[in-house]
Amino acid sequence: MRRKEVFAWAMYDWANSAFSTLLITVVLHYLEEVVLPGRLGASIFAWGIGGAMLISAVLSPIVGAMADANRSKRRWLALTAFGGAIAAALMALLPLSQAWLIVAAFVLMTVCFELSLVPYNGFLVEIAEAEMLNRVSTWGFALGYFGGAIPLALAWLLCRWEDKVSLLVEGGCQRAGLLLLGLWWAVFSLPAVLILRDRDAATVRPPQPFLPVAKAAFIEVYRTLRSIRRFPALALFLLAFLFYNDGMRTVITQANTLANKELNFSLDEMCALVLTIQLVALPASLAVGRLADIWGLKPVVLGCLVVWSGLLAAATYVESKPQLWVLGMVLAGVLGGTQAVSRALMAWLTPQSRAAEYFGFYALSGKAASVLGPTQFGFVFYLTGNARWAAISILLFFLIGGCLLWHVDVAAGRRQSLESNAGLLRQESMREAAARKR
Repeated sequence: MRRKEVFAWAMYDWANSAFSTLLITVVLHYLEEVVLPGRLGASIFAWGIGGAMLISAVLSPIVGAMADANRSKRRWLALTAFGGAIAAALMALLPLSQAWLIVAAFVLMTVCFELSLVPYNGFLVEIAEAEMLNRVSTWGFALGYFGGAIPLALAWLLCRWEDKVSLLVEGGCQRAGLLLLGLWWAVFSLPAVLILRDRDAATVRPPQPFLPVAKAAFIEVYRTLRSIRRFPALALFLLAFLFYNDGMRTVITQANTLANKELNFSLDEMCALVLTIQLVALPASLAVGRLADIWGLKPVVLGCLVVWSGLLAAATYVESKPQLWVLGMVLAGVLGGTQAVSRALMAWLTPQSRAAEYFGFYALSGKAASVLGPTQFGFVFYLTGNARWAAISILLFFLIGGCLLWHVDVAAGRRQSLESNAGLLRQESMREAAARKR
């Protein structure tokens, strides 16, 4: 393992985490209160995320295939990272009279973030040995939590001077936060862009054309979709995950609309709430992981989904800011743990020989399904003007996902996974024996 490359790789998690935390604070508040105030702004924020997820779901397999075929992961990482950073800066610099250009920059920034994860994750298997993959991945995860907290804290400090900054230009505090987002993302992406190198990049001649590679990428997705049906428990788990993951991602990105529209949270207060959740979520995710070791993966995920469902039900009765703070702390308790234990359950049910293929599909399908929740949230809010009704409508995703997960036979799925691995080993042994005879 090359420590320099590992450090550079993990620093991109530090870099892009500014997007994750400032999206649901600075970007949300800017669109909903400054660019498009009123009901329309909240709906556009939700629809913009849904649209960006749809675009990234279509483009992700193409970007991945192009990066692999041409050994151009570094180039794609640079394009998407710096493209997202520039889009953030454009949001801050465009005049408010160009509202729809600001929205377009918002969608572009979100698409760039999602697409940048394709080459970024692809580098992991090149920079670390098999026995170090989990540890290196965890380092990136931890740096992401701290890296997201720092720009959020800086944005919170900017909000303390909101009155002075806003005297210079309307939305001055939010614009400064967007410039901070773009600068943080660009500067801390430099180690990955400058240090990481594609393996055997010089051997690829000539570059593969776009259309054949795109066609091959979608054929591969279709083949994976067909082959995964041979593992019923895994297929049912993936279907369950699509629903409840969509619900989780919608809550994460839209919860502050409830705080903003129903309880009149200022940007200062929103930053403080998200910063606290960010700091609580990391140790809480470790605690949830420990419970999964004791009680089992599936029971813990089901328990987490009950908590998520309770949070949405309780949101309809929240009348004060302290009550929302309580819900935020409960959310922090299951935020990282649900995702981490779900990933472990996916690994438990996945044949080792198909791990890369099925985890790629796991990530892709998660993007594709995440179109529905934000779109539904934005639609309900646009019709009713009530963020509570929009939030409770997301409960459906958790109920469907939980019911499907309840019917996943984990023991049978594990047997199917092990039998597949054993079958592959027998085939390899037979081929080796035949080769020795020849």
